[in-house]
Amino acid sequence: MKPMIATMLILAVSVLAGCASHVSPELRPYTAEESQELALEALNRRGLSFDEYHAKKAELLGQPQKSFNFDNQGEMNAGRSVQLHGRPS
Repeated sequence: MKPMIATMLILAVSVLAGCASHVSPELRPYTAEESQELALEALNRRGLSFDEYHAKKAELLGQPQKSFNFDNQGEMNAGRSVQLHGRPS
């Protein structure tokens, strides 16, 4: 009977020791790439306007800001014909 109790006690101690020595990945510092990826994911979830989103993204990526301009023709009309280069619309 005593060897069985000793075996169970050793098994319980080894299981508890294994759980106690677990190293969490959250405790290590993030690399620069991981930090940038997390910042971009957070930016995607913020619901910013088109201009604000691209300004913040350029800031995060360290790129110069691009100016996005729209044409002055307004909305596209389905009845209006558009000539694409080399093929009919």
